[in-house]
Amino acid sequence: MGEQPIFTTRAHVFQIDPTTKKNWVPASKQAVTVSYFYDSTRNSYRIISVDGSKVIINSTITPNMTFTKTSQKFGQWADSRANTVFGLGFPSEQQLAKFAEKFLEVKEAAKLARDKSQEKLETSSNHSQESGRETPSSTQASSINGTDDEKISHVAPADDLLKTENDRLKIAMEQSNTNAKKWETELQTLTESNARLAESLRESNANVETWKKQLATCQEESAQLREKITALEAQCNEADQEKESNAKLTVRVKELETELQDKEQEVENLRKQAEIIPQLMGECENLTEKLKAAEQKNKELEARMEVLQKDVGERQQQQGNMKGELKKLMDVLDGKLDELQEFRQGLSKLGADN
Repeated sequence: MGEQPIFTTRAHVFQIDPTTKKNWVPASKQAVTVSYFYDSTRNSYRIISVDGSKVIINSTITPNMTFTKTSQKFGQWADSRANTVFGLGFPSEQQLAKFAEKFLEVKEAAKLARDKSQEKLETSSNHSQESGRETPSSTQASSINGTDDEKISHVAPADDLLKTENDRLKIAMEQSNTNAKKWETELQTLTESNARLAESLRESNANVETWKKQLATCQEESAQLREKITALEAQCNEADQEKESNAKLTVRVKELETELQDKEQEVENLRKQAEIIPQLMGECENLTEKLKAAEQKNKELEARMEVLQKDVGERQQQQGNMKGELKKLMDVLDGKLDELQEFRQGLSKLGADN
């Protein structure tokens, strides 16, 4: 199956400066992919990161490795085989926590794999030793408990068994010697790794002290920045109040501009009316003259009305007088008519008598 990725994240990769062993040197210009790989054939775990065509992390995880969180978003581990210390800067604290948890899981898995391999080696060596020990005892038992005939008949097979067991013991001894050499080499490697790790740990402790000082400086700077931010917020509040007052003033100015436009329109209307005033004055004078003439005519008419009213009064009086006289005449005429009627009746009577 080969190697398969089991966990992937993104981070900024750093390596410790090989000369000073104190400062971090960025291995990538930007955040790159960092992955855990598992090799099923070798039963091993590696952390691999590639920037373009360049491999910037190729670290095989061993049970002796330790991942250390040095800040909320930064962590590091030492690789004795690569003779360096890797550092990762994450965008968030949660991603750093996930990476650290995965590192512990992989470290425990590597430890279990190493323990299993050691158990297999110990089991194989113990089995070879036990098989080598059982053969002589069995031959002794057979020689002690058996008869002479049996001794004679079993001499040849016993020699063959001894040779076979000796060959097996030789092979086991060779394997154990080979394993011992391997273990000595691994022990030497582990010793060197421990020395390098101790040196890296001392350097890390020195870096931690430096980082603590830098952290204290950063905290002081952050406190100063917070004070500045508080002052700026107060200034911003004042600026907001000024903005509100400016907005109110702007609205008032617009209202005043509108009122000014209305006043200007009224002034313009008044100017137009002022231009008409001379004409109106002339018309007013004409009307005044006409009114005077009309008043004069009215006076004349009133005088004539008075004369006419007097004439009408006199004529009414005359008509009254005439009506009185006419009534008298009518009364006289009625009397005359009555007399005439009586005269006619007298004449008719006379005529009848005649």
